[in-house]
Amino acid sequence: MKPGRLITGAALACLLVCGQHQQAHAESITSVEDASAQEVVDGMANKFARGVANTATGWLEFPKQIYVTWQEEGPAKGLIVGPLKGVGMTVARTLAGAGEAVTFFISWPGFFDSYMDPAYVWEKE
Repeated sequence: MKPGRLITGAALACLLVCGQHQQAHAESITSVEDASAQEVVDGMANKFARGVANTATGWLEFPKQIYVTWQEEGPAKGLIVGPLKGVGMTVARTLAGAGEAVTFFISWPGFFDSYMDPAYVWEKE
């Protein structure tokens, strides 16, 4: 493995782990007025990292939706409906990620909450 890819992978893993910790803490804060300056900065950083992650990994919704539809509704629907859901969710997650990355400094919705639920493609619905 190339050193650049190893460093990139380690940095992404660190961002994701740190982001999950900050997300759990930020859920107790309801508005910018209730938060300290550090909590606001952490919320912005988490929203930006989540946006970048969703923009970069939005394409994973395609195989995920095929798999989920296959498991829940059977192989026929998995092969027919899954790709359609996958394309739609890929576009939705990628655009939501780009929106979060661009608007990371705005505390909407809620206190820097995710535009999508689940917040990341790899989380359970």
